[in-house]
Amino acid sequence: MHKFTGRGKESKGLGKGLGKGGKVSSQRHRKLLRENIKGITKPAIRRLARRGGVKRISAGIYENVRSALKDFLTDVLRDTVSYVEYERKKTVTVMEILLALKRRGRTIYGFDHEIRGNRKPQHYH
Repeated sequence: MHKFTGRGKESKGLGKGLGKGGKVSSQRHRKLLRENIKGITKPAIRRLARRGGVKRISAGIYENVRSALKDFLTDVLRDTVSYVEYERKKTVTVMEILLALKRRGRTIYGFDHEIRGNRKPQHYH
């Protein structure tokens, strides 16, 4: 008699995580991410520039902005991952990102409710 496990055809093992070891073929396939920086579109860069007070934008600026943004995000995410690994956690939270930005001199305010665990921000009257 067949015992139904509710996992479709994949009856062996629990989950699809990378885990600690095992055969390479049994590990989850990671999608290779290439040229994701192109997702930062010209209109998005233009909107950011407008917010910064820029009136006209040269055509060659867009690739420079993408390059600068990629460098900045790489540095911030490297610090963020360092905080997560130090705490032996597997999930990146707002707290680690805020700490990484603060370390780089880019302190962001307004996330106290995220850090303290309150669901709703407190309103002061």
